[in-house]
Amino acid sequence: MTKEREPLVTHIFTADPSAHVFDGKIYIYPSHDIAHDGEDNDNGDEYQMRDYHILSMDDIGADCIDHGMALSKDDVPWVSDQMWAPDCVCKNGRYYLFFPARDKEGNFRLGIASSTKPEGPFNPEPDYIPGSYSIDPAVLLDDDGKVYVYYGGLWGGQLEKYRTGTFDPNGKEPAKDEPAVGPMCAVMNEDMKTFATEPIHLRILDENGDPIKAGDEERRYFEGPWMNKIGDKYYFSYSTGTTHYLVYAVGDNPMGPFTYRGRIMEPVIGWTTHHSIINFKDKWYLFYHDAEYSGGINHRRCVKYTELHFDDKGDIITIHPYDHKK
Repeated sequence: MTKEREPLVTHIFTADPSAHVFDGKIYIYPSHDIAHDGEDNDNGDEYQMRDYHILSMDDIGADCIDHGMALSKDDVPWVSDQMWAPDCVCKNGRYYLFFPARDKEGNFRLGIASSTKPEGPFNPEPDYIPGSYSIDPAVLLDDDGKVYVYYGGLWGGQLEKYRTGTFDPNGKEPAKDEPAVGPMCAVMNEDMKTFATEPIHLRILDENGDPIKAGDEERRYFEGPWMNKIGDKYYFSYSTGTTHYLVYAVGDNPMGPFTYRGRIMEPVIGWTTHHSIINFKDKWYLFYHDAEYSGGINHRRCVKYTELHFDDKGDIITIHPYDHKK
């Protein structure tokens, strides 16, 4: 049985979990860390993922099943390396896996692969989504049937290098007193292969309605977007990167703007933090990863989950990931 705040699986290293409820079961779409002796750096070269394994649980606490390799970089003609954090959406009875990877020029792009089953295997499109770049796709199927994809990550994810609209290898983050670089968002076409709208930078605002500044590293966007629609509100959550928080902002529209509301989780063991949030049997759960099992090795992470709670105002109650061990 899988226990709360314990690794879902330990026979492989998994990270960046995108969890969904399909057909009454929980499916988790993680990245797959590979153990190696390479160096850690700000470019993310230590994260040498090459394939995806889809996990599932029949219920919270049930045994977690690894369905085996669902997609490999060798299956995708445009990919050269580093298949990072994926997500999946079900549209018209077909499952679409969104994934980032480096193209043959070394730039991150977003790809699509599809399947008739949530666990795959997935058949990739021969090329990446035209006009896509950076990492960490997260997908929302809204009530009106539109599919929104959110994406982007700084540093290794190259998001700041596209501030001019095209790739600049010398591109940098804005000055600390300037608005932070926002995550990207676009609507998908019905073919689920191309963007229907020009991608835009989402705006994340502070309590005064001003854009969060680049120097506000406890609240500014870094990577790992996720979107939940709760009632008529859109809860956009993400990682702050350098300060290692999971935080969230709330808006009235899936393309923002969003107003910062608070922290979801305090830092975990390991540099990165990346998550997803689901409702299952009328309870909310946070899926996340840490490097506790590997003794703190950044690129040897394990996916975990814990129950998520809201207060009477609809605010998320901050999780302290290791309090249960005190």
